[in-house]
Amino acid sequence: MKVDYIIVGLGLAGIAFCEQCIKAGKTFMVFDKGVEGASRVAAGLYNPVILKRYSLPWKAVEQFDIAIPYFQNLEAKLDAQFMYPMAVRKVFHSVEDQNNWFAASDKQGLERFVKTPLVKADSEFIDAPYNYGEVAETGRIAITTLQEHYEKYLEEMSAFAKAEFNYTQLTLTDAGVQYKDYEANHIVFAEGYGIKQNPYFNRLPLVGNKGEYIIIKAPKLKLTAAIKTSFFVVPLGEDLYKVGATYNWTDKDWESTKEAREELEDKFKTLVTVPYEVVSEQAGVRPTTGDRRPLLGPHPKFKQLAVLNGLGTRGIMAGPLLAHYLFEFIENNIPLPEEVDIMRFPKKLEI
Repeated sequence: MKVDYIIVGLGLAGIAFCEQCIKAGKTFMVFDKGVEGASRVAAGLYNPVILKRYSLPWKAVEQFDIAIPYFQNLEAKLDAQFMYPMAVRKVFHSVEDQNNWFAASDKQGLERFVKTPLVKADSEFIDAPYNYGEVAETGRIAITTLQEHYEKYLEEMSAFAKAEFNYTQLTLTDAGVQYKDYEANHIVFAEGYGIKQNPYFNRLPLVGNKGEYIIIKAPKLKLTAAIKTSFFVVPLGEDLYKVGATYNWTDKDWESTKEAREELEDKFKTLVTVPYEVVSEQAGVRPTTGDRRPLLGPHPKFKQLAVLNGLGTRGIMAGPLLAHYLFEFIENNIPLPEEVDIMRFPKKLEI
């Protein structure tokens, strides 16, 4: 079967690239094994502000203004709800923290999202004596719900295979690539940390960062907003909350650990004083880079191979814009932004 693209991976990056293909009338086939994807365990918050430093990430406003209508259109197309508008509130720990928030609200770009006045802490169960700062235009994407519906959508198009990609069966040709029974002009690898097994791109400096989460049930908590301090508490509905996350730069497996669970419970109990039970644990490896920038572009020697990776913790916001950049480069030779082009690591791509 002849297609324009083979896409490996159906996380946030892979879905975004599929949407680029559909919009342009390009045919494609997706391969995804359906497990061990960072997108599948992420908390799903969309929040344009880095609350640790009260700053905006790279191209944050442009990313945000593309991502929100992108997900709204996906909801309409898939006839499914996975967007949940929800306030994100930063817990203040001092008057200085409050003053830094007010200062941020006057900065260009931030003033749109950093709301004032402060939000009064009104729950007897949460230790927030200095109240909260609230970020505007935030919410949660139920990523697994999106993935499940998108898989079904692609299956109806005969454009999805739930299977692990076998690199030994990939053949490079003058016209593109051949994989099993498929011929394609291009192949895009959007496989997250799985790229470490990819013989063409595994030398890229994708370090990986394991994050673990717990899901708790706390009927008395009654939160309607996500709470952010050194960790987050995200309401999921039905008295369930996602608590996380840990950051582990050495452990690269996908198994939950007792140590991480205990760390998250200890942190949770410093903020919240309600009875709760842990109902599940989750772990994933975030595809991150040392310079905190994504990895986009074709292989310098094998132009039919391209990568869309390294979205890190902000894949919800970044995915649609980055997929657009890569698609426009492949199809129309529009240069990639230097900050995300994999050719900033030329020695890593020598074969």
